[in-house]
Amino acid sequence: MDSADPADDGSRRQGDGRRETPEERLDRLWDDLLQELRVMQTGAQLTAGFLLTLPFQQRFRDLDGAQRGLFLALVVLALLTTVLIMTAIRVHQRLSGRHIKERVVGTARRLMSGVLTTLSLLIVGISVLMFDMVLDRTLAIVAGVAFGVLLALLLLALPRRLMSPPRDRADAE
Repeated sequence: MDSADPADDGSRRQGDGRRETPEERLDRLWDDLLQELRVMQTGAQLTAGFLLTLPFQQRFRDLDGAQRGLFLALVVLALLTTVLIMTAIRVHQRLSGRHIKERVVGTARRLMSGVLTTLSLLIVGISVLMFDMVLDRTLAIVAGVAFGVLLALLLLALPRRLMSPPRDRADAE
């Protein structure tokens, strides 16, 4: 790196390929989180809306006790997801400008992990409820396990694999 570069004031981060100050990095991370929040908020709202229409359907009266219990658990998960999203936004609104962006971003990232967890549980639970209503309980459990495994692979295993160093082509063959 050229030390005569006027943009290099010594506060720039080194080693990650980006030329940004810690504050710029936090701003970038927060902007990324906001984009993720927007997507998740829409998904959570659609899911909650879908769930909240079910009791008004004629077939809802035919649900057995286990199905009604699962439905209520899904409503609680949908509401909890919405609350977690709202909390991340409120933390930013309340604490913005107080020079604690690192804590705000860290807290928002933890809240987003909670949102991903509740959304994952919602997906599994909705698949179980729908398969149970349309087919039978055994196939519903199979569908729930299948979606649970798929979510674990995509949301846990894939990012972990991407974080590991790439293997040499010779090792892979």
